[in-house]
Amino acid sequence: MGHRLSKITTRTGDAGETGLGDGARVAKDSARITTLGDIDELNSAIGVVLAEEVPAEMRAMLEQVQHDLFDLGGELSIPGHALLTEAQVESLERALEQWNSTLSPLKEFILPGGSRAAAAAHLARTMCRRAERTLVALGHREPVGTPARLYLNRLSDLLFVAARALNRAAGRGDVQWQRKKP
Repeated sequence: MGHRLSKITTRTGDAGETGLGDGARVAKDSARITTLGDIDELNSAIGVVLAEEVPAEMRAMLEQVQHDLFDLGGELSIPGHALLTEAQVESLERALEQWNSTLSPLKEFILPGGSRAAAAAHLARTMCRRAERTLVALGHREPVGTPARLYLNRLSDLLFVAARALNRAAGRGDVQWQRKKP
């Protein structure tokens, strides 16, 4: 990386535009930049999960997810560029199946909460779903790689299961939704 980030304040975005990886200038409120921002926010939310006590296997997977999300940001910063692959989607699917196999089947909806780590994973899940929605919206305007879309869809599922597994690891159950009866 060398000295790429040695100067943080450049003032090049003061007029409401920012640069893409290919040198193109776009408005900061464009669909592409909105999607990049949502992915960055998701990556930060996963960092909050990792600031909590997390089982080693889950920690390793979520750390890999952070790298994958950085790859996705790189992909989106250069229109037409592809960095995410089916192998990364499949890696999420394997972890999802493995983590879910140790949990009891759901019989009711659950609320976000429980332990701090689980609540953070639920928050990351909701941010992931927003990032997925903005990526899909971008895909209506410009080409977006299929693995990118699949990755965010699987990641939201993985974060849901991670929240349940984190509650279990903390010795807590899922927070069950209580349907009010009239």
